Amino acid sequence: MTKAILALAVLVMAAVVVVLARGMGTIGKSDIENSRFSNRMMRWRIGLQFLAVALIVLVTWLAVPA
Repeated sequence: MTKAILALAVLVMAAVVVVLARGMGTIGKSDIENSRFSNRMMRWRIGLQFLAVALIVLVTWLAVPA
């Protein structure tokens, strides 16, 4: 169970990197649509980071013997 959650956490962390790269790629462009897309990507990044941290905490909590 812990290994599956850890694998999911790694997958979510990779998704954070992808979303961050896509959002950063449009930051410098002045078009209003690019600005909206960049903001949307940054909101997704925050949500994915929260999920990744929650999964890491869960893995740590499950891995520590009682």
